[in-house]
Amino acid sequence: MEKFEERWPKPTSRFVRRCLKKITRRTPQWESQMSESEYKLGLAQSLVGGGKVSRRDFIHLGIAAGLTVAAADTLFVARARAEPMHGGFAKLGMAHGATTDSIDPAGYPDTFTQTAFSGSLANSLTEVDAKGNVQPDLAESFESSDGAKTWAFKLRKGATFHNGKTVTADDVVTSLQYHMGKDTKSAAKSLLESVAGIKADGPETVVFTLKSGNADFPYIMSDYHLVIMPAKDGKADWASGVRTGAFLLENFQPGVSAKLKRNPNYFKNGKPYLDEVEFIAITDLAARMAALSTGEVDYIGRADLKTLGMLKRNPKVEIVEVTGYGHYTLPMNAAMAPFDNPDVRMALKWAINRQEIVDKIFLGHATVANDNPIAPAIKFAKDPQPQHNFDPEKAKHYLKKAGMENLKVDLSVADAAFAGAVDAASLIRETAAQCGIDVNVVREAEDAYWDNIWLKKPWCASYWSGRATADWMFTQAFAADSSWNESFWKNPHFNELLVKARAETDEAKRAGMYAEMQQLTHDDGGSIVLVFNNFVSAQSKKLAHGEVAPNWENDGLKMAERWWIATA
Repeated sequence: MEKFEERWPKPTSRFVRRCLKKITRRTPQWESQMSESEYKLGLAQSLVGGGKVSRRDFIHLGIAAGLTVAAADTLFVARARAEPMHGGFAKLGMAHGATTDSIDPAGYPDTFTQTAFSGSLANSLTEVDAKGNVQPDLAESFESSDGAKTWAFKLRKGATFHNGKTVTADDVVTSLQYHMGKDTKSAAKSLLESVAGIKADGPETVVFTLKSGNADFPYIMSDYHLVIMPAKDGKADWASGVRTGAFLLENFQPGVSAKLKRNPNYFKNGKPYLDEVEFIAITDLAARMAALSTGEVDYIGRADLKTLGMLKRNPKVEIVEVTGYGHYTLPMNAAMAPFDNPDVRMALKWAINRQEIVDKIFLGHATVANDNPIAPAIKFAKDPQPQHNFDPEKAKHYLKKAGMENLKVDLSVADAAFAGAVDAASLIRETAAQCGIDVNVVREAEDAYWDNIWLKKPWCASYWSGRATADWMFTQAFAADSSWNESFWKNPHFNELLVKARAETDEAKRAGMYAEMQQLTHDDGGSIVLVFNNFVSAQSKKLAHGEVAPNWENDGLKMAERWWIATA
């Protein structure tokens, strides 16, 4: 005990001294069914769980309850991590970021802008929880009528913008209209194509009238582009950075960092837990891993799978792995030669050894995909057949069918698309060569990859976090007129089915339509869906959180709102 007191000075808090006296007393008679040590231990845990004692003082309480110093310290950390605590500053290393980044929600191309400006600074009408279910967010409730053609969203009472202005239905209307119309450049335009009209029904209710029924419409309202902004002169004021979210924007340096501070008037009681948060753009994988190891940041997205084992041995670091809807793709521009030939697209699909890529590049943290973007966990998911395995004879067959003996194409890649993209492309070059296809791997610059390469180069690497419904995924990434239709694929029958399936109320018929659409993307689509990837991140153990949402990376983009500092 003397050595312990040399290391841990006697507590000075009157509260803790009273607790020590209570713990060292005999067990009350009415607790006779519980051992004395169990009673004392339970009391000590309840105190730290309530956030009433520091780590040092808890050591004293643990010793009094019969624990060793090490055991008491371990118990403190475990208990503190289980109970949300307020305060602190977290630095979060994002795998993306570019000098072209903006707070304009019409864009938000990657995890940096999505997590900082949608998940932390702002709110949409709804959000998706850790179970994949849609829940009210800025809306208090929502309900449909007329066969899901009319949707009414009631806003939360007392919700305000960062400038103190009350959120009204007019703000919601102008915010969503910002993404609509022929002149908008919003990536969310295709999501709202089915909306015939939006109107305010009083200050707290917004009514959407759809062109046809859509039972999944509340999911669409959770999209990270569709954040609510204050109306100014009849238009959405995105440039001010004023939003409704858990944090207020303090400083933003495009391509470098975004620093935010706690919103004291946030409408979600008790949230956020952090006082401040800074999102730091670290696009280089090695630099990202080093930043976590040295304590420069408390969290990194997209950890290096090759050195994950080494990172796991660090006692101060915890790996977070979530199986979600994410997938890595190689979109081919189906409107441009040679990819405008469906037989060329099919030849390339058979020229890739996907299992080898899963084993060598993703080291078991992904599963083979089959040119279908609908993850197995999503309702109406169907595995189209046949499985596109590596088959040189079939690849040569389709190449010959396209009127070619051989083929030479460029594949533009960077690890900004996904960690391992460059190495995966090298493997693809090797297997394609056995099929008479010369793949020239072009290693592009990491910075501004999404502005200069994606949607611009004929064949490149890409990623999707996935979407919670088949309609949402297809509408945003495969619909003919979507600005994020990365393969520029336009299949008339597919687009006809997309509209019909959205409005179909018969579940069996709807399932059949989505199955046919998945088969079409497999057989004819311009996007090679390589793998369904796990979200693998790493964090300092001083950070804690509840169940992590699988719908997008970084805890459904909401980590700043949901996570807390666990230990002092």
